[in-house]
Amino acid sequence: MKVQSAARKKGGGTRGGKGFSRGELREAGVDPKHALKLKIPIDLRRTTKHEENVKTLKKHLRSLAKKRKRKRRPRTVEKS
Repeated sequence: MKVQSAARKKGGGTRGGKGFSRGELREAGVDPKHALKLKIPIDLRRTTKHEENVKTLKKHLRSLAKKRKRKRRPRTVEKS
């Protein structure tokens, strides 16, 4: 997952987006430690919460949930 939006620096310049804010993670229902396990980037310097980013997170989590739901193959029983 890649975050591309730019953020402002104190001196007036910009830097590339480094991840989702803690507020966005909280809004999407993700614990920061769990987000790191899922390889979701977190930017601890950000304090803003954008609805677009929350929607992106929720969409990403739904796609991960679909990937995890795999059909189990029935066990093959060997006949002796």
